[in-house]
Amino acid sequence: MRHVLFICVALIAAWGAAQASERPQVSKAAAADADAAAAPLYQKHCASCHGGDRLGGSGPALLPENLGRLSPEKAAKVTAEGAPASQMRGFGAVLSKAEIAALMGLIYTPLDAIPQWGMAEIEASRVVHNALAGLPQDPVHGADPLNLFTVVEAGDHHVTILDGDRFEPLLRFPSRFALHGGAKYSPDGRFVYLASRDGWVSKFDLYSLKPVAEVRAGINTRNIAVSGDGRYVMVANTLPHTLVVLDAGELAPVRIIPVGDGKGKSSRVSAVYVAPPRMSFIAALKDITEVWEISYSDNPKPVPRGFIHSYEPGHEEGDFDRGPFPVRRIKLDDYLDDFFFDQSYANLIGAARNAKGGQVVNLNVGRKVADVDLAGMPHLGSGITFAYEGKPVLATPHFKDGVVSVIEMRGWTTVRRIETLGPGFFMRSHENTPYAWVDVFFGPHRDALHVIDKRTLEIVKTIRPSPGKTAAHIEFTRDGRFALVSVWERDGALVVYDAATLEEVKRIPMNKPSGKYNVHNKIRYSAGTSH
Repeated sequence: MRHVLFICVALIAAWGAAQASERPQVSKAAAADADAAAAPLYQKHCASCHGGDRLGGSGPALLPENLGRLSPEKAAKVTAEGAPASQMRGFGAVLSKAEIAALMGLIYTPLDAIPQWGMAEIEASRVVHNALAGLPQDPVHGADPLNLFTVVEAGDHHVTILDGDRFEPLLRFPSRFALHGGAKYSPDGRFVYLASRDGWVSKFDLYSLKPVAEVRAGINTRNIAVSGDGRYVMVANTLPHTLVVLDAGELAPVRIIPVGDGKGKSSRVSAVYVAPPRMSFIAALKDITEVWEISYSDNPKPVPRGFIHSYEPGHEEGDFDRGPFPVRRIKLDDYLDDFFFDQSYANLIGAARNAKGGQVVNLNVGRKVADVDLAGMPHLGSGITFAYEGKPVLATPHFKDGVVSVIEMRGWTTVRRIETLGPGFFMRSHENTPYAWVDVFFGPHRDALHVIDKRTLEIVKTIRPSPGKTAAHIEFTRDGRFALVSVWERDGALVVYDAATLEEVKRIPMNKPSGKYNVHNKIRYSAGTSH
């Protein structure tokens, strides 16, 4: 079966870890020289794919915000030699080293003004591949639709739909370049939504195994969230500085919400997540010390006076706007870059990338209620919760420290700091297993995974799925009986472990499987996985 969901175009812009918050740039003086030397070269060799304004075309945007951690030196090498598993051919035989260097100076230079991407541009990009009205009522396959996994294979820009009972692929199809790993599902689990770093949002039907629609909702996108009632998709952009609301049906744009402080300062969006019991989206902002709550209810509930509820400049304090998607702005003491919720969705636990610690924001009262000892850049987006000695706790790895912090969620005190072999990225568990798994993604022992007993908070086993190769991102089957681990390499694999015996069950070859997401665990908001 051949279902071409997106145009798989490779380019320099996503050739590295596009999740970076720091980007190499050039000085203004060098930028002027680079522009004069490189502009004609860019128009001749690059504009047809990446747009004359560098905002993207059939290929993604070539802007510092989209280049990730790719250094100019590595970008120059890709320009000369091309990128494997892509349509990015090498230009070394056409361009001299000096010309390639001039192009690097150009593409690493920020634009003079924040580029705009409005309703007209979003709608013009939208493509409906298979209308909802023509899709089948029942799955065309025999797999349990709630035990499917969506696997993002970053090595060659594909997505695999995996049967979580037989551990066999149902379909593998090409994706947009540089997908964000976090797949999101409709509340019934039928549809999966994916977002690329270059703003493409796509919808895929897990019943018919066919693409539904795709739309470019921004130029550089952080992530997406799906409303708890399944009606809307919200897109968090870093370029332009917007939140975009899409109709979840066929991804038609509904509203663009400019992100700013109402006084002329705009902000990139760090992340957006859904809080289903509150019927709202929660967004963290990178450049303004606020967290936003955006209601998707048709009748948003009023909240106490003293908060500003609109992004419109000069708006008075009071209840929610009467218009759609009103914004409640909660002032913070520090920037919020990464966060997750407790299981009640009353508290938001967040951390800034300044490695100073964490903060707890109570969404009911609309203010910070506690500080949390979480130095060392915790990856709270990968945090999990469980019960320890009868009390709810959260556990999270750290980007900079070789520890897992365990925090009691009533008094917000540290219960334990579990030492690991290195800084970690992902932590996962399941309600039906006594164990939590964590990687040490950033350390010299990146091939290792620790299995922690949630009853004792002790490491009971260290597993190396492929010695010498990066192991990361654990996800469990619907019933929690099996844990799937990524060997995060081009010649990688999904390795299936028995969650009780911790023994390997099966190995499925894959090309850098950066993330895998179980339908049931996601739509039921399992305490053991990210939401």
